[in-house]
Amino acid sequence: MTNTTPLKDSTLFSTLQLGESQLPNRIVMAPMTRARTTQPGNIPNQMMAEYYAQRATAGLIVSEATQISPQGQGYSFTPGIHTQEQIAGWKLVTDAVHAKGGRIFVQLWHVGRVSHTVFHDGAAPVAPSAIQPRGTQVWIVGDDGVGRMIDTSMPRELTVAEIGDIVEDFRQAAANAMKAGFDGIEFHGGNGYLIDQFLRTVSNHRTDQYGGSVDNRVRFLREVVTAVVKEIGAERVGVRLAPYITMKDMADPEIVDSILHAAGELEKLKVAYIHLSEADWDDAPTIPEDFRHKLRAAYSGRIVVAGRYDKDRAGKILADGLADLVAFGRPFVANPDLPKRLQENLALADLDGATLFGGDQRGYSDYSPVA
Repeated sequence: MTNTTPLKDSTLFSTLQLGESQLPNRIVMAPMTRARTTQPGNIPNQMMAEYYAQRATAGLIVSEATQISPQGQGYSFTPGIHTQEQIAGWKLVTDAVHAKGGRIFVQLWHVGRVSHTVFHDGAAPVAPSAIQPRGTQVWIVGDDGVGRMIDTSMPRELTVAEIGDIVEDFRQAAANAMKAGFDGIEFHGGNGYLIDQFLRTVSNHRTDQYGGSVDNRVRFLREVVTAVVKEIGAERVGVRLAPYITMKDMADPEIVDSILHAAGELEKLKVAYIHLSEADWDDAPTIPEDFRHKLRAAYSGRIVVAGRYDKDRAGKILADGLADLVAFGRPFVANPDLPKRLQENLALADLDGATLFGGDQRGYSDYSPVA
């Protein structure tokens, strides 16, 4: 029977062991694209170091999505972790976070078909199958310096050899993350990007070992996680999954079975956590409690949830035993001291939505903590 006893305020702010890291609270700063890298080269910089360090009181920070290779990029100004300059830039960030006593994982990203030829010297983006996602756009900054939403380009199907190359790119990116000083890595396996594209029947029409059956569609995820676990250890690895998010033309009647099968594979690999990405718009589907129980049954590691949580909702899901940590996204943008504000029931500042993507410190690192 589900425990419905009200949660004491202290639980959200209690310590938790996550892999090798002792977290001071159960509050995670969710990964959020902010597009503030130095150009050319998509290089993390001192402004980003300040931004993340300001939020180091989170139990764990998960960085913005970070492409593992040039092929993995789908939006302008997003950071990479595949060049020495990018590794050095991220070292500024991790050093700043650690100096404030924080912990930070990098989210590793390959966008697959959610991209445009402009990022690939005119070549097509890659995908499990050559299927263009309907109604899907990416943010591209033009020569005039203005960012615009542009329709994605038609992708081409990856060969089996190329899939192996991407597995190696993930492994190398994880090794680079360790050089950059990260405490661990999180795979972006949701929200319509490459790993998610392999998992879903609507985006994966392959007839080889990477398509068809549930186990075949989970194969790519299993291979990239296995390679990275061997490289850096399972205790430093998390995986983000998004079974009920259908944006980017990803509505798939079989996805829940695929996600639960994937969870079983991640259980075998003993990764540190699964990060459940929940839809965060007003009329978004609610994740059924039955699914949450099935996920708990399939996977015994830590579970992080993210998606329009406030203090009360966070407390309830922790009390019910269906999550171990709760990630907050937009509230962390305007409230760098979010854990303090939640714990002391202080008012939350509003973010300026116009400054979310691109720009300078305005709407980025200039939000003030409470006195």
